[in-house]
Amino acid sequence: MFGDYSLGDLGAIFAMQGFAGLILFSVYLLMALGLAIIFGQMGVINMAHGEFMILGAYVTYLCSTFFQSYLPGLFPISFFVAMGLAFLASGALGMLVEWGLIRFLYKRPLDTLLATWGLSLILQQAYRSIFGAREVGVELPAWLIGSVQVTDTIEVPINGLFVMAVTLLITGAVALLIFRSRFGQQMRAVMANRAMAGAVGIDTDKVDRTTFGLGCGIAGVAGSAFTMIGSTGPTSGQLYIVDTFLIVVFGGAASLVGTIASAFSISQTQSTLEFFLSGSMAKVLTLLAVVGILMLRPQGLFTLKVRR
Repeated sequence: MFGDYSLGDLGAIFAMQGFAGLILFSVYLLMALGLAIIFGQMGVINMAHGEFMILGAYVTYLCSTFFQSYLPGLFPISFFVAMGLAFLASGALGMLVEWGLIRFLYKRPLDTLLATWGLSLILQQAYRSIFGAREVGVELPAWLIGSVQVTDTIEVPINGLFVMAVTLLITGAVALLIFRSRFGQQMRAVMANRAMAGAVGIDTDKVDRTTFGLGCGIAGVAGSAFTMIGSTGPTSGQLYIVDTFLIVVFGGAASLVGTIASAFSISQTQSTLEFFLSGSMAKVLTLLAVVGILMLRPQGLFTLKVRR
């Protein structure tokens, strides 16, 4: 199948596929960061994680529409405002869900799966009732439209570069929060030994609520980024939830490095295979490869060493 292409053409094609994989990696990683905090740190199987992402996407859509209608002069900065609001809206809803539902289900992962699956159906219907069943698109500011000419045959879309920059920034912020902040120490202490953490004065209920809200808030930011590569509908989050869980499990629960490595390897493999095969077959082969590796290494790519 390579007979019709020169080496230069093949190089350009693989470079473009590689960059498409980086954009997919960015969205996967933003989704997986939030889920790694909720599932990896808290042991909660949040099947509604995709709906928190779509809430962020809808907030971005509303913010874009508002700026276009009432503040057109400030429209160039609307996306930054939208990302902040998406984080706050998804995070606030996450904290509310933790207070009203999740806090009663700790140490019962299968119950959290069923409860959050029901929550995902409720949220999907709520989005359908408020925004309609049809998908909506977000109007991007002019500075996010277009591409950067790298070579004569390779162009890099500006919005893809922006998504990758946001992903890099948020990943660094999450790493600092978890490993270098007082809250991160409290969060890891609560997840390691809740009774002991409470005995030394840590407000475990507050830490739980904030941790769950943080994971959902990051999913909201992923929703903002998602609007750059696809349209938003009530069930759009379901397209990513399986891949996101796969990334977290494959990388190793509670491992930030593992989540990054897993998201990169899965997104690049899927993007490369899509050049040779259909999108659905690429997903199937990627899934089979991951399942095969997990059979040999069920703890995932990276595991945390715990001193006992």
